[in-house]
Amino acid sequence: MPVTIYHNPACGTSRNTLAMMRQSGVEPRIIEYLKTPPSRQELGELIRAIGKGARALLREKGTPYKELGLDDVKLSEDELIGFMLAHPILINRPIVITERGVRLCRPSEVVLEILPNPDIGPFTKEDGEVVTAKGASRKK
Repeated sequence: MPVTIYHNPACGTSRNTLAMMRQSGVEPRIIEYLKTPPSRQELGELIRAIGKGARALLREKGTPYKELGLDDVKLSEDELIGFMLAHPILINRPIVITERGVRLCRPSEVVLEILPNPDIGPFTKEDGEVVTAKGASRKK
């Protein structure tokens, strides 16, 4: 099974996740989801695989979340998915798929839970935080 990342190259968390994947020896299939959004079926499958519902994948910061009234708890899963399809920037990222599972990798070190080789050694994020397979520690 190929490893896949739904990626936004403008996002630091997404860039850090991709770099950790590469440091582990994985060269993933990269889907820049703002250029190539998932279909309704694909997005539904991702949401089901993550197991936290559509609302857990909604991104608020830097999106039309408030303007669209997406804080309304009465909105259904199907309605939320519809908004994400109409406005892909609402899909939180990065989402990573491996044979070991599917995760929204926020923070980026969540990817270590599902990588075939999570022992990446010390990794320094863009902000100076050092991450190892055992977790993260601030060392700026």
